[in-house]
Amino acid sequence: MPKTLMVEARTGNTPEEVKKLARIEGVDPNKLRTRVAEGRVVIARNIARLDRVKLVGIGEGLRTKVNVNLGTSGTVVDVEMEIEKAKIAVKYGADTVMDLSIGGDLDSIRRTIMQAAEPLPIGTVPTYQAWIEGVKRYGESIPEDWFLKVVEKHLRDGVDFMTIHAALTKELVKKAVKSKRVEPIVSRGGALIAAWILENDEENPYYKNWDYILELFAEYDAVISLGDSLRPGALVDAHDELHLEELMVNAKLVSRAREAGVQVMVEGPGHMALDRIVFDIKLVKSITKGAPYYVLGPLVTDVAAGYDHIAAAIGAAIAGAAGADFLCYLTPAEHLSLPNPEQVKEGLIAFRIAAHAADIVKLGAKALEWDVRMSIARAKLDWQQMFDLAIDPERAKSIYTQFGVRTKACNMCGQYCAFLVLGKFLEKRRQPVLEETIREYLSRRPSQTLFP
Repeated sequence: MPKTLMVEARTGNTPEEVKKLARIEGVDPNKLRTRVAEGRVVIARNIARLDRVKLVGIGEGLRTKVNVNLGTSGTVVDVEMEIEKAKIAVKYGADTVMDLSIGGDLDSIRRTIMQAAEPLPIGTVPTYQAWIEGVKRYGESIPEDWFLKVVEKHLRDGVDFMTIHAALTKELVKKAVKSKRVEPIVSRGGALIAAWILENDEENPYYKNWDYILELFAEYDAVISLGDSLRPGALVDAHDELHLEELMVNAKLVSRAREAGVQVMVEGPGHMALDRIVFDIKLVKSITKGAPYYVLGPLVTDVAAGYDHIAAAIGAAIAGAAGADFLCYLTPAEHLSLPNPEQVKEGLIAFRIAAHAADIVKLGAKALEWDVRMSIARAKLDWQQMFDLAIDPERAKSIYTQFGVRTKACNMCGQYCAFLVLGKFLEKRRQPVLEETIREYLSRRPSQTLFP
């Protein structure tokens, strides 16, 4: 077994990366080592470019992370726009970036985006390139080893984590295309693999060659993100037979990856009603024995076209608070178009808000301190401090000044602001002590919350 990060953690030694991540996250290094050893935390990395990528841990006890998807489409290939999106992801606080390009020179675009997004870890979906370029080379009869060669190419380039659609078995594909689902397969990668399976009447090459894939990922000590090809793309498809069967296959693949010392997380769930989210998180965490869970949204309604980043952020906040570890953002362009740079920013900010809202529930005082500092600044009408603490300082300041600064307060209440009206009575009030304020708040919270 290669000396991967997980394998080293199992020896009882605490790897330097784990020690450093523990300092970043403010957690006990021994607890973090145990979680890495057991597969409840992964660190997005590839030994091919460790020196250029910041440490990002995903999993139990850590801050909820946010991923930004970008990349060319089959009809819009504007590499400069994708570079701009990558820079927006870095500037506005994304934790990772995934290149989902399907148009243009895919090798060149991937390497360009990786460079533009440094120091963020990069994820890809090798199925796209394997199928798109495979059809050009071989027609419909793409050899199964071609899919594996593309995975290895991405690993050599230094990709830190990859979506591998291994759980979509031949049996599940045949069930899906005959099912009564509203939207049988909405995953792009899943659809490509399904088409290959049906065209060739062969087993999924990732599922069939899972042990070899584990050897590849162990060599580079990168992270597998198990794709959810049968995730619900409509509220009414959530937790149907297909959805649940694929989850069970993924759980078995997680177990085999851990045996091989390979870091792995699980993807899900797509669209589902609000009252299904907590159940979903608890189910996946249970059957995977705490594997990091990477969720797309989830979208809590199907009718928010143009505002799907909001519908998804609602679901993401609930999912994160219930135990999801990694949020894949959506933009206002979801289901409508390739997003432009401003829409990427809107989606990222919405999901950073969702992630932080979740962390207030999951992490308590560590997350809450930020909010208390903002509240104190508001009570003091300290505008510069408020701008500095805002998730998007530029937007906060631009809105504050949009009608000119006419009063010490803002232009909503103006001279009738509560803090101005009561100012002389509040001057002698004891200034809140940050730690005491947080402690008192936490002591008042019910012992049983919605997400125990």
